[in-house]
Amino acid sequence: MVADNSSVTEFILAGLTDQPGFQIPLFCLFLGFYVVTVAGNLGLITLIGLNSNLHTPMYFFLFNLSFIDFCYSTVITPKMLMSFVSKKNIISYPGCMTQLFFFLFFVVSESFILSAMAYDRYVAICNPLMYTVTMSPQVCLLLLLGVYVMGFAGAMAHTACMMRLTFCANNLVNHYMCDILPLLERSCTSTYVNELVVFIVVGVDIGVPTVTIFISYALILSSILRINSTEGRSKAFSTCSSHIMAVSLFFGSGAFMYLKPSSLLPMNQGKVSSLFYTIVVPMLNPLIYNVKLALDKTLRTVLF
Repeated sequence: MVADNSSVTEFILAGLTDQPGFQIPLFCLFLGFYVVTVAGNLGLITLIGLNSNLHTPMYFFLFNLSFIDFCYSTVITPKMLMSFVSKKNIISYPGCMTQLFFFLFFVVSESFILSAMAYDRYVAICNPLMYTVTMSPQVCLLLLLGVYVMGFAGAMAHTACMMRLTFCANNLVNHYMCDILPLLERSCTSTYVNELVVFIVVGVDIGVPTVTIFISYALILSSILRINSTEGRSKAFSTCSSHIMAVSLFFGSGAFMYLKPSSLLPMNQGKVSSLFYTIVVPMLNPLIYNVKLALDKTLRTVLF
């Protein structure tokens, strides 16, 4: 059987559901989500790029967060939409591995850009007098380089391990995209190494940013509690609230999907969990930060 299955050249993506009555409504729903995601992220990128008042470290990282969200949503959503309007959503083997690589590259990059943003907030609140020196353009570029290096390393580790597997003749992937766990189900060879890599690499890619974020916000909270004025505390909390919401959505859904044994998380439930960090999070991030920008602008107008 392994010899017969060694020449798999394409996969069939099962999609989100096989219920005919849901196909068109779900297509319209997720098309709407994608339009909002593209418009929101490109709008935020344009706003930050054109407004010189926003050329600060905080918005430098937000610019890259919006770029990452736009890219990995574009890697996933158009192919998922095809599953709602076609009888068979076929993706070639090279196309599947390419989608897997870029999806992982942007997802891992997002986890580290969120930790870089937490560090930026820590410096701004806990050490404001040294902020411009500590978060200099050179430091910001080095942090960004580290973000994309970690994204590339994580994506290469998973994709290289996936390409060493032999896949079965039953090439129906029970998902709306080429993700790690659904592809492992289709393997005819041992996936022990791949599962080990998943726990190690995903543990690092979630663990390191999570620890960085928790330490940053523990120090931020300690600093905020020492502020005497209520207005000062409110302003400090407002600078962090949008980032905390984005972090909670992204890491919560990612950890729920990848850090549980597959026996405890049925794939259909995993598909629903995947929707949060592949579809919902990229759409909500620009909305969250645009609301913050609007509130900040309103506050400055009222005060000055």
